[in-house]
Amino acid sequence: MFIKIGERINSSRETIARALSTKDEAFIRREARLQKEAGAHMLDVNCAFNTKNEPKDMEWLVGLVQDETGLPLSIDSPNPDAIEAGLRKHKGKALVNSITLEKDRADAILPLVKKYKASVIVLAMDGKAMPHTAGGRLDMAKNAVSLLATHGIEKDDLYIDPLVRPISSEPDQALEVIKSVGLIKSATGAKLTCGLSNVSFGLPDRGMLNAAFLAMMLFAGLDAAILDPLNKKINAILRASSALLGEDEFCVEYIKSHRGGKLSF
Repeated sequence: MFIKIGERINSSRETIARALSTKDEAFIRREARLQKEAGAHMLDVNCAFNTKNEPKDMEWLVGLVQDETGLPLSIDSPNPDAIEAGLRKHKGKALVNSITLEKDRADAILPLVKKYKASVIVLAMDGKAMPHTAGGRLDMAKNAVSLLATHGIEKDDLYIDPLVRPISSEPDQALEVIKSVGLIKSATGAKLTCGLSNVSFGLPDRGMLNAAFLAMMLFAGLDAAILDPLNKKINAILRASSALLGEDEFCVEYIKSHRGGKLSF
């Protein structure tokens, strides 16, 4: 099953940053509830706008969002203290978003992943360079599998992010990412996720590009994505792709979506 990770509770959004600073429970609850109602399986939570109070903010945010939705969360932070605060508060299995292959970062975060029995997203980069080819991303993925093994973390708890880059500045990168998904899955057996909307940064009508890119990534074998579950284009593409990939027996869900008016955008 493809996992939709809702991206909307992120302090890079001005409305979320304001709600976090004023502890506007009603606003945060509404954002969480709308994403769940739109079919999100997991919600990403980020409160890194205020680094001084981030651990306390993360604890508050995790408790509030899980109380409203009951969904598992992706704890999104560069701060190990904030990550641990979120993991400590979290009920059930969480996802840590994210680490690179840099030793200092991995050594700070992976023991927390192990301690709290979480899953983790590992970015396909090592701090020295970002890979430009599918083969380069595969090399990084193999290193990620080995790194987690040294910390006693099972491969089932690993999500590789092959790093989606904007085609506005690097036109060849969407294709390289798409090719990397199949390579990584077949060579390592790891699951794949990505920040979908990065591909369209700096371009008009981003929703259309994101939806088209998602369809291609699903065909390649993408397992999860951090996205906006309220985006009608994204939801329509997910339903259509599920039918085309043989994951929707007799197209039952596709037909149901059509009758419910959920396929038009």
